[in-house]
Amino acid sequence: MDINMHKAWVEKIVPEEELNSRLLRFRAAMDAAHPDWETAIFFSKVNQYYFTGTMQDGMLLVPRDREAVYWVYRSFERAVAESRFPVIKPMRSYREAAAASGALGRTVYLETEVIPVALFWRLQKYFSFQEMKALDREVAKVRAVKSPYELSRLQQAGEVHRRVLEERIPGLLKEGMSEAELAVKLYAAMIDEGHHGLVRFRIFDTDMTLGYIGFGESSIYPTNFNGPGGNRGLSPAAPVLGSRERRLKKGDLVFIDIGCGVDGYHTDKTMTYVFGAPLPKEAVDTHNRCVEIQNETAALLKPGAVPAEIYRIIMSRLSPEFLENFMGYGSHSVKFLGHGTGLHVDELPVIAEGIDDPLAEGMALALEPKKGIKGIGMVGIENTFLVTPGGGRSITGDHPGLLMVD
Repeated sequence: MDINMHKAWVEKIVPEEELNSRLLRFRAAMDAAHPDWETAIFFSKVNQYYFTGTMQDGMLLVPRDREAVYWVYRSFERAVAESRFPVIKPMRSYREAAAASGALGRTVYLETEVIPVALFWRLQKYFSFQEMKALDREVAKVRAVKSPYELSRLQQAGEVHRRVLEERIPGLLKEGMSEAELAVKLYAAMIDEGHHGLVRFRIFDTDMTLGYIGFGESSIYPTNFNGPGGNRGLSPAAPVLGSRERRLKKGDLVFIDIGCGVDGYHTDKTMTYVFGAPLPKEAVDTHNRCVEIQNETAALLKPGAVPAEIYRIIMSRLSPEFLENFMGYGSHSVKFLGHGTGLHVDELPVIAEGIDDPLAEGMALALEPKKGIKGIGMVGIENTFLVTPGGGRSITGDHPGLLMVD
């Protein structure tokens, strides 16, 4: 079977020099953190894509002193068509790959945050190694600094995000529509503008189509997701998109916190809207303070700045009264002000205590100061910023939110 690719598809293929640079940086990170490492193996689809430019049912085997090999079960044909990785080989089983790979050494480094135990057992059955260690931290640090190729995708995603949330949403809001209806219209608009169709998270077992859409107090409903906002979703079995029952009425705050991706790379953005009637002054003042916090934090996003110090600086400026229900509502609050974005929405670095590795140019972070208000919902803002010598530069727009919709 001959796979013919449209020109637009060919243009999405990751260049070989980009792949080479990523693997070189990963090897250097492993040398620094684990000087005696021998073999690393990647199974997750996202890391496969990062290093090979395609995501198949397979594994990327990276020996320290030998050529890396991308072993593919399905689809080898598609992998060869899409990827510029230098060595791609078909495999019918791990047994076959193990026989051709030879000894891996005593210790193998794996993605311990995502590999099922059953897969590990299968791997251990066929490959001769005695010990397993984690490589998650090293690959996360490498992925945190984006190349010009990656930044171009992030900037495209940011522009799609801006157009949809700042320009198209006001025309979609109609009195009486449900949260679920808005979610469907929003998804269609995102795809129409260039969104790649899904939102990926690094955190284990997280289902997400778009993000969180809530009218009024729906946006402070508790969720299992590690973020400030929330909603009820469609049901306890599918706490996603939005409720079919909650309908838009005049005076509602509309809260939309969603990811957007282009060619695998995500930005994160939150916009709020006021439908039909003004909000109380307290809510407006609180929202405006959140926008100020975003801008104050963004000004500190410079190469060499330490995320934990940024977090302490910003939090020290906030009064005890303001901190109540800040970054969540009630017990549903989070202990960060922002997070990295890229192939996952939730990447390193994080603006939080304990994150002491300095920022570097090429990093992208979503800043999201928000505060829950009883009877109103979640006010606040979120935009994705690039780290620059002059401070963070937003790539998702600069509208302050609380956009009035009649």
